Amino acid sequence: MIELLRTNDAVIISFVESLMRDAGIRCFVADSNMSILDGSVGILPRRVMIDGERADEARRILTDAGIANEMR
Repeated sequence: MIELLRTNDAVIISFVESLMRDAGIRCFVADSNMSILDGSVGILPRRVMIDGERADEARRILTDAGIANEMR
């Protein structure tokens, strides 16, 4: 798996998960439980991980959705 994006924004993470699910691309949100360490303030970013074989397609989907600036 490779990192598609890293952000603190829960709305963007949810949106990306939805886009990937609709496209049939498996994704995993890493570091989602790290908020326990930062006191639930949201300062530690979470990473959206995807299969490397579908990275180009996933990046194109995010670009089409207007959130390309969030990608790594």
